[in-house]
Amino acid sequence: MSQPDRVTEPGSETEPGTEVELVAALTADDLEPGGRRRLIGRLAGQVGRRDLGRMFRPATALRWITDLVTDVAPHVPVRDRETLRRHFPEMDDEALAERLIRNAARSTAGVGAAGGGIASLEWVATPTLLSAPVLLAAETVAVVAIEIKLIGELHELYGHPITGGVPERALKLVEAWSGRRGVNPMVPGVGVAVLGTASRKELQRSLLKRFGRNLTTFGPMLTGAAVAGYLNRRATRTVGDKVNEDLRKKAISGPAARREPAG
Repeated sequence: MSQPDRVTEPGSETEPGTEVELVAALTADDLEPGGRRRLIGRLAGQVGRRDLGRMFRPATALRWITDLVTDVAPHVPVRDRETLRRHFPEMDDEALAERLIRNAARSTAGVGAAGGGIASLEWVATPTLLSAPVLLAAETVAVVAIEIKLIGELHELYGHPITGGVPERALKLVEAWSGRRGVNPMVPGVGVAVLGTASRKELQRSLLKRFGRNLTTFGPMLTGAAVAGYLNRRATRTVGDKVNEDLRKKAISGPAARREPAG
């Protein structure tokens, strides 16, 4: 899967501004803690200004998170195999898969730590109940986007790029994330541009679990940051390991066998 829309990284001349751009920027492997915290804060601020009322109604909040995840998915910057090989020329496929999973786990841990750090300051400075649902929503969407990027890059690495137009590829990634599995290459693309009812319900169930787990962000003081970071790291590792194992089996037994790096 080639890279979709280019996302401006923090620190460049023009920083990301829309919710979609902010979430996509949060998927970068090399974000500094301060940059990640700033992006999470800006994302939560935008959500709060526009959608604060929705965040206090659980069903409405879940629909909002689901919609934003599906909106962000086409813009997540998935690197193709050639780019991955250029970035990590010394690694074979298995070592590179492990590196991608580790980097994604570190990134989601960083999101948890950033959200927990913001929350810990609010416990001291201002009543946090007004901003808690907004921060949880922002953190949940950011974590899911990082894991979607991981799934897309694992597919590229193992020679199973996700086919179809940008919207269709994005929705296949969303469905793969919901089911903790690789995309089935035997299912032909039909140009689908929206999630089906069953897929949307599965996505909402998975997002609800993540949203509930992120409540640890609001532990007193910095305990929330530590626990949220640990749980995010563990959950992302689980997603990566499951998808990686699924794709390794396909790469070994299927026609698209893994290729070792040149040179």
